[in-house]
Amino acid sequence: MSTVESTVSPLRQRMIDDMNARKLGQNTQRNHIAACKRFASFLQRSPDTATPDDVRAFMLHLAGNGTSIGRRNQIMTGVRFLFRVTLRRHDLAAEIFHIKQPQTLPNTMSPQEAKRLLVTAEKLKVRVMLALGYGCGLRAGEICRIKAGDIDSQQNIIRVVQSKGRKDRHVMLPPEVLELLRQWWKVRPGRHDEGVPPRERWMFPGRKRGRPITTRQLNRLFHEAAEEAGLKKPLNLRSLRHSFATHLLERGTDIRLIQAVLGHEKLDTTARYTRVATGRIAAIESPISQVSGMQTPKQQQPKKKRGRQPAAA
Repeated sequence: MSTVESTVSPLRQRMIDDMNARKLGQNTQRNHIAACKRFASFLQRSPDTATPDDVRAFMLHLAGNGTSIGRRNQIMTGVRFLFRVTLRRHDLAAEIFHIKQPQTLPNTMSPQEAKRLLVTAEKLKVRVMLALGYGCGLRAGEICRIKAGDIDSQQNIIRVVQSKGRKDRHVMLPPEVLELLRQWWKVRPGRHDEGVPPRERWMFPGRKRGRPITTRQLNRLFHEAAEEAGLKKPLNLRSLRHSFATHLLERGTDIRLIQAVLGHEKLDTTARYTRVATGRIAAIESPISQVSGMQTPKQQQPKKKRGRQPAAA
């Protein structure tokens, strides 16, 4: 697997065939190929000649050059696929281990900040995309890939097709979001609609024919809107989805319903939002309130010194 090549090497093609046979997504395939190219660049030779010492040295290299834990685990997942599946080198695959990532709190907005973000977004396209993230809890990729046929205004739902984990699910369609979608559909550019059935048309077409807007473009639009709204805290596109879940939880929505709408496979993934539901946390009554006598003590006055009494005559 050479790092610079005009044609696909036999090893890479074999790995691509293995990934296609297992129906891995295009993003996963790109990440795996990029990881193996990086490993080959480190070795300065083909990965099929690697030794256990090479694998350990590569992991130390990633740890020493500032690669984040998440990125390091992603790279080693691709390399392990090459060893375990394509090369059948289980001895090398056994050398690879993953590092547990620190559990951090997701960045969220307050309801007032979310409102300011949506109101400040002047362009209708930006406003409706941000509304889909905050109002429906959609991921960035799910927003970009919405088609006209996915909108069910009769049942007030949006069908999310083959998202993360190759799963379909339904999410709610609030009236406010539906109205924005209808306004956008009237002015939406249709230069690439010729020959495409109405239900198969992208809600947010991209620059290339037959492709929707990219998540990179959406990310740029989000940060521009956040800057215009004066939001200084560190936020990203996921903050829309995080805020959606947190605010539902604060309003008393059943956590299993939130799990279903978000498309989480495990309840533990949804339960992390209980750690950032500041409204519910602030409303918890501390046991100290049940302790009597906790009033602020009065400032004690200094005792007066008693003078010596005169002796009786």
